[in-house]
Amino acid sequence: MPRPCKRRRVRGRPNSSYFKPAGVQRVELEEIALAHDEFEAIRLVDFLEMSQLEAGEKMQVSQPTLSRILKSGRNKVADAIVNGKAIRINRD
Repeated sequence: MPRPCKRRRVRGRPNSSYFKPAGVQRVELEEIALAHDEFEAIRLVDFLEMSQLEAGEKMQVSQPTLSRILKSGRNKVADAIVNGKAIRINRD
């Protein structure tokens, strides 16, 4: 049985929870769900330009865990941009 997930500290809230390509109706789009912790990791490391160590401390997770969260979030954002998908940010 796997270990239970440790709660991550998430402080940032997105101004909008849904992003889609312009000119395409929402019903025609495939959607990607970005977890709140993935959003927070991207916000801290890429937007606020913190090191992964600092961001991990803020989220109260280890640097390797933050790195996995960040990689997952970046892959989802890249998939949405490259393949024209919508991004929905889950507010857990």
